[in-house]
Amino acid sequence: MQIEQVSALIDAYKRDETSVYNTWFVACEARLKAFRSIRTGTGQVVRDIRAGDFPSDFKDSSLEFVLKAIAEQKQVFEGVAHPFYWKPKLRIPDIYENESNKAAFGEFLDVCLRAKTEDQIVDAVLRLDARRIKGLGPAVANILYFLHPTLMPPCNTAIIRGFNLLFNDRKQLGSWTSYLEMRDVIVSTNDRFRNELSKDLGAFAGLLFDIGVGTVLIAENLDLALDKEREAAEKRMRKRREEIASEAREEHEHAKIQHMLLRAGRALGYDVIAACNDRGKAHEGERFATISLPALPALTAAAPTRDTIDLIDVLWFERGTSRVACAFEVEKTTSIYSGILRLSDLAVTLPDDDTHLYLVAPDGREREVVLQLQRPAFAGNDIRYILFSDLCEHCDSMCLLGEDRSILGKLAKAV
Repeated sequence: MQIEQVSALIDAYKRDETSVYNTWFVACEARLKAFRSIRTGTGQVVRDIRAGDFPSDFKDSSLEFVLKAIAEQKQVFEGVAHPFYWKPKLRIPDIYENESNKAAFGEFLDVCLRAKTEDQIVDAVLRLDARRIKGLGPAVANILYFLHPTLMPPCNTAIIRGFNLLFNDRKQLGSWTSYLEMRDVIVSTNDRFRNELSKDLGAFAGLLFDIGVGTVLIAENLDLALDKEREAAEKRMRKRREEIASEAREEHEHAKIQHMLLRAGRALGYDVIAACNDRGKAHEGERFATISLPALPALTAAAPTRDTIDLIDVLWFERGTSRVACAFEVEKTTSIYSGILRLSDLAVTLPDDDTHLYLVAPDGREREVVLQLQRPAFAGNDIRYILFSDLCEHCDSMCLLGEDRSILGKLAKAV
């Protein structure tokens, strides 16, 4: 395909409101928040393996939490956890009962976590591949993407199909050799069109995904698209529209809860601020920027940690100071685990602020919240939770009758 054709294809991909680029890469706030939690969760997998605490099954393992956080990243990563479920009859993937393979997998993840260059990552992949661990193929690349988004693209059936169609190739699913060859082509092609897409390889991988499922048409996949019955095509588009509508409803609910917390904080005498990526939002005609501080006050934290704190959904500060009185993470459908990590970062960074930490979650996720807060790693953080229904019912009363943050004690629950 000529350069001009690829450029036109990228332009069409970016202009399509239902493309992966617009529904996931640039518009999905959970994507940005996932990098920190996935990196931290991967580190926990390494520690569990080394300590002998990694179970003989995928369920309830630290690896499950990592893959769950990835699977939440829209349709691109749907089914990402399936290759890691333990299939005892097939003995795959052979990292749960084989201690040597388990240790090798842990060392691989550790090297990739600490890697600074692509050569270090590729060398680690080749060493892992040389062990021929049954059932452990390039599905791991989806973890690598969230560790090194500018070096390692995600990988699944649709992405490989899209790659083969676009580049007239025959790369195979499940082959590390095919993945590394595909990666080289993706990196070089993305570099050529970097000004049109992004240094983050997720944007280009999204294009390949859309080609692979037939939502972005090129001459090479017309037969694929035409072979699909019209009913199937309509079903796919209907599902996509329903997903977009569902996301809009979830975003509205999230903004509603954030607005309540901002309004309550102001009524109780605190300076308030929304997450940096939410300050342009509005609810019931009131923009968050008009009731929030213009920027995060100066905090005694390193830049990466400060950036993480700046993503906390709502913060209350003692009036006119940089002392954090309360921090709230609103978890509608995103990972409870990642929200707890951001609150934990804040608690560790500002131990003298006597900050009250809260998860605010839908009633239907209460059990998940409790289970996550009971994890040993979070035992000392004193994070409490507030249910949506309680906040919605009592927010106006808090604003009218409350004197300070102590009123939250009437709503919050402890584990």
